[in-house]
Amino acid sequence: MALRHDIRRGALCMLAAQALFTLMGAIVKSLADRIPVIELMFFRSAFALPVVLLICAQAGGVTLRTRHFGGHALRACTGIAAQTLGFFALGALPLAEQVALGYTQPLFVTILAIPFLGEQVGLHRWGAVGLGFCGVLLIAAGQGLGFGAVPREMLLGTLAGVAQGMFSALTTLLVRQLSATESSSTITLWQSILMGSYAAAIMPFYWVTPGWADLGLLVLVGLVGGCAQWLLTEAWASAQVSAVAPYSYSALLWSVGLGWVVFGDLPGVAMLGGSALIVAAGLYILHRELVRRGTR
Repeated sequence: MALRHDIRRGALCMLAAQALFTLMGAIVKSLADRIPVIELMFFRSAFALPVVLLICAQAGGVTLRTRHFGGHALRACTGIAAQTLGFFALGALPLAEQVALGYTQPLFVTILAIPFLGEQVGLHRWGAVGLGFCGVLLIAAGQGLGFGAVPREMLLGTLAGVAQGMFSALTTLLVRQLSATESSSTITLWQSILMGSYAAAIMPFYWVTPGWADLGLLVLVGLVGGCAQWLLTEAWASAQVSAVAPYSYSALLWSVGLGWVVFGDLPGVAMLGGSALIVAAGLYILHRELVRRGTR
């Protein structure tokens, strides 16, 4: 898909994508106490597939031809891990905290790019990584972690939220490697097929028959997630990464609003402060990446 250099369009698509991803997260959170994670993942993949096929068709055709099936399989495994951990964290934590912990992805990308891509990380980016993890510790402290008895589910949810960021970073790095020889549409299509197949194979062992209302919400998870994915693709295709990436952090605002209206969760000072540190670290890492590449 040709780059349009339309910053306004890219920003609007990114804002809409993050709003829909947050809405999907809120639906998942509302179902988490009744529907197993693997079943949620199946509906997320199955009903997003038509949208993924549309994305691939717009990108120039639908093709499964690949020279690196092993790379796609490994990328699907890390994507499955990230999605499983993210859905688990949604059930255990307030919506905004799960979203904030997911922003640790660029921190882990910076760290893992050293062994995966052989990149040299300078003092500036190491400082940003440290700042971001200080934000994680601040969020954890706000929950009381490390300061006495803490609900086991909240502790596991926090660990899952951070681990989600790590596996999302691994997925990003694997996509970078695959992009050297594979088209974006091929990568996206194999991701959807392999992740959906995994969920379909495991789901019978955990199946819980949903009521009609829950079934409608499960279908909505896939459709909303698929539309969000399409909008995200359009955002990246509309303008340079440096122009639209900062708008991805709008998900934190959406999550605070939805968390308050739907679940009655009001973020505390520690959560807001920790989120600010994580976002600031992510933005600074983006800035240093652009400086390193000579694009700014």
